Amino acid sequence: MSAPSERAVTKRMLDLAITIPLLAILSPLLLLIALAIRLTSPGPVLFRQSRVGKDNQPFTMLKFRSMVVSAPADDDAARQAIYEELAGTRQAVGASFKLAADPRITPIGRVIRATSLDEITQLFNVVRGEMSLVGPRPALDWEAEAFPPEYQRRTEVLPGITGLWQVSGRSHLSTPQMLQLDIDYIEQQSLGLDLQILFRTIPVVLRGDGAR
Repeated sequence: MSAPSERAVTKRMLDLAITIPLLAILSPLLLLIALAIRLTSPGPVLFRQSRVGKDNQPFTMLKFRSMVVSAPADDDAARQAIYEELAGTRQAVGASFKLAADPRITPIGRVIRATSLDEITQLFNVVRGEMSLVGPRPALDWEAEAFPPEYQRRTEVLPGITGLWQVSGRSHLSTPQMLQLDIDYIEQQSLGLDLQILFRTIPVVLRGDGAR
């Protein structure tokens, strides 16, 4: 295994320098959300899901659970929609495939999704070195398999909590547009770009742009 590049080491140092203090500051909020989920919806506080990470290595991504435990998966419908979109036989789907009024989402889940607080537990993924603060969003196995060859470079870097497409339209973008922005990020990546994306993420989250 080759040694990490200077850019990768600097990026890792930035991740830890921001994430560790942020977790300490947000710990009361994390406990409050966990308690709210526990008291209002039977089941685990965290939702764990296998995602494709750097170099196509799988890892377990963490989220606060926002759906009822008995919620049926909609992977088949989502998979078919994205396949059709990538093939050019369907209108843009992207992240907007999520239902605006999904009955599987709990009342607390609706709040934490609208504010992106369900994603906050991924800071632990960053500490563990499985994710970065900034990078392409980690795909599901079937999503990664569906992406055309020209977008397979997404896994050259650690997946991120936020990224270029999250601050460039979020769920209003089509899947090919989102994938191209991931490639643009990889080709242009720098410490300055990461900081710019992090700062641009704050108003996007506060406004709830594209969040569901």
